[in-house]
Amino acid sequence: MLMHKLIAILCTVISMIRIGRGEGVTCNGICFFTKYTFIGKNCHFNGMKITGYGKVVIGDNFHSGKNVRILTTNHNFEFGDALPYDNTLCSKDVIIEDNVWVGERVMILPGVRIGEGAVIQAGSIVCKDIPPLAIAGGHPAVPFKYRNREHYINLKKANKYN
Repeated sequence: MLMHKLIAILCTVISMIRIGRGEGVTCNGICFFTKYTFIGKNCHFNGMKITGYGKVVIGDNFHSGKNVRILTTNHNFEFGDALPYDNTLCSKDVIIEDNVWVGERVMILPGVRIGEGAVIQAGSIVCKDIPPLAIAGGHPAVPFKYRNREHYINLKKANKYN
């Protein structure tokens, strides 16, 4: 058990060395990033696994719950030469803008953009773009509410970041 924890910590450290990252990045859980991952300032991860060959850009002041997954690559099932899919891969970038909070056990699929200030409910599958300030959840994740824009802007102007 101890060896497993040490290996996990080592993998997180190696993973953090390989990525482009800003100041104040914290990993409070096991994290795996690809070399195509770019992280902004003041980001807090509580367990994150990013896989694939697409670029992942995470903006400033990002927070995640435990066991978040970001996939950037999928098998070619559309126009491949075998069923159910062939051996070619399709990669798409994932963009997460500033001040986003992603809940526990969220899965983000290739090609998605999550807008500034959005909140993604725990357990959601994000397979479509989420607009700025949206509070979204479900499978697929859809906005069901929006943050108060004026309050959000006031907090941003006052530099009130957690």
